[in-house]
Amino acid sequence: RSMDASSSNHTPITFQAGNPKAQRTEIGRQGGGYPSMGSAAAKFCGAGRPGMPAYVALADSMVSDIYGAGDLGQAWEPLDGMKINGRFSLPKGIEVPRLQDRDGLRRELDRFRRQMDGSAALQQQDRYVQEAYDLVLGGAAQKAFDLSQEPPEVRDRYGRDSLGEKSLLARRLVEAGVTFVTLSDAWGHWDHHGDEVRWGGIVKGLTPMLPVLDRGITALVSDLEQRGLLETTLVLILGEFGRSPVMTKTAGRDHWPAVMSFLMAGGGMRGGQVIGATDRRGGAIQETPLGPGDLAATVFQHLGIPAGAHWTNPAGRPVPLVDAGRPIVDLS
Repeated sequence: RSMDASSSNHTPITFQAGNPKAQRTEIGRQGGGYPSMGSAAAKFCGAGRPGMPAYVALADSMVSDIYGAGDLGQAWEPLDGMKINGRFSLPKGIEVPRLQDRDGLRRELDRFRRQMDGSAALQQQDRYVQEAYDLVLGGAAQKAFDLSQEPPEVRDRYGRDSLGEKSLLARRLVEAGVTFVTLSDAWGHWDHHGDEVRWGGIVKGLTPMLPVLDRGITALVSDLEQRGLLETTLVLILGEFGRSPVMTKTAGRDHWPAVMSFLMAGGGMRGGQVIGATDRRGGAIQETPLGPGDLAATVFQHLGIPAGAHWTNPAGRPVPLVDAGRPIVDLS
């Protein structure tokens, strides 16, 4: 209950990066070049299994809802999971042996090129091609993205709505070996300033939405537990800041970066507790103040990324992966 969100400015950037310096700017690059936690996980951990992407994003808008690799590099951007729809299958007329023959020819040409030019760029390109090849021929990714593989009762348990299906897809992806999945509900639907906007204020807006969220979270966590995955899978539910303790004149709540609450489940962490406290109005932190860096440090510790890990920016300077944060002690 005591996350300080004062560095966040109405985009998911700060908390998807877990870095107070990662902010939207009116001029310049999004996030100041700092990478998202998902992109960092892709670089430092890779995929859990061959033939699977390391980082997948499930969102209606990759621009509004998802923050990517920043200056970490294009190689670590998330795969847009909403645009798959059979794209891991071969085009009509291209059979597996034919593709393998083409790949063999490509390898020979690339080997010749490397003899002429031993640049790192060529080696990086080789990795991209191999990953794409594994995605298409491996079959695991195509199967993981196919919700029709799930029994109808499981799909009903999650809900046939957007959030429920994204949650179910996230479980399938993690089960198949994806290291990090970020899913987002439709942008704006949680921005309940008041009844004058189309998604309404607190009562009008949240009354139909909270049951959907409750159902999706409950189904996801219980499903992970039943499959023996919850102990190794960390589930986070959060936004970009809190909402004002005082209602607006139109029955809504405005932005309130001073304090935000978020939920965590699984990951081998100690659950069943409330960490931190606010004043009685929910407007100011009273106990256990936390920042975005603390969230990132907790996530990276779960992923096994060393505390002192860093990345190199375009200027060639090392940048700490975690900015001013430590793992949340009460969770261990």
